Amino acid sequence: MPEIAIMIEGQNGLNWERWKRIAHAVEDLGFVGLYRSDHFTNANPPDKDSLELWVSLTWLASHTSRIEFGPLVTPVSFRHPVFTARMAKDVDDLSGGRLVLGVGAGWQEREHAMFGFDLLSVRERFARFEEGLEVITRLLRSEERVTFYGRYYHLQDAILLPRPHRPGGPPVLIGGNGPRRTLPLVARYADEWNAVFIPPARIAELNARLDELLRAEGRRPSDVRRSLMTGLIFGRDATELARKLEGRPPADELRARGLIVGMPSEVREQIAALDTVGVQRVMLQWLGLDDVDGLAALAEALLH
Repeated sequence: MPEIAIMIEGQNGLNWERWKRIAHAVEDLGFVGLYRSDHFTNANPPDKDSLELWVSLTWLASHTSRIEFGPLVTPVSFRHPVFTARMAKDVDDLSGGRLVLGVGAGWQEREHAMFGFDLLSVRERFARFEEGLEVITRLLRSEERVTFYGRYYHLQDAILLPRPHRPGGPPVLIGGNGPRRTLPLVARYADEWNAVFIPPARIAELNARLDELLRAEGRRPSDVRRSLMTGLIFGRDATELARKLEGRPPADELRARGLIVGMPSEVREQIAALDTVGVQRVMLQWLGLDDVDGLAALAEALLH
């Protein structure tokens, strides 16, 4: 069975009370990790509480002792990669080496317009993202001073001190399913590839493609961990599951899209199927920020 982690949408009502409660629950219940999105707000109104990512992760680093954690994902479109690298190494050190640094290009138009950040066209966005990855990975992994002149970012004899406790700093995660833009960046820069909301058959296809790209980069397929972030509709019994499915497409249709849907035995079966296509860790999207009892039931179903 793949490892089981929890992922929450930080822009969907997250505040300190909820964050502390969820973090302690995830650690105490035995999940392997806790991940969260990095957004100012949702793509559509209404706006809700949205606890700042790196402040929340700093608290998490010093108030938990076991779980891995990180952003899924923090975008270069509104976070300068120098600051991302600097904060990531320090939060990782504070946690004793438990951060997974998920980074992305940015995508949500509403938050960029609201706060005055330039999202750029898709082509330019990925060009900036590649430069951002170059900056982040060089600053974290190089023991020498770094000079880099790109279109979007410039470094001149730059070094971050103190150096990360972990050689090379925290592992870099890149999320996304794109075979033409995303997977080549994973092969070049990442320690982990995070697929998003896709079914096992598609994961198998993209895994094979990533293996080819890694070999072309002189890397081994085993150099990159494979994970999946996907939606979860979990019911402790048939009545609860039917209630949660009200107003949604049928369960089989949702499963075909890559979501995990069902009661305990069905959820276990779907997660076991992910193991057969190489998924090593599943981040289950948990939207009920106040539903700690549901988290406990999920842990009982999957971890015990």
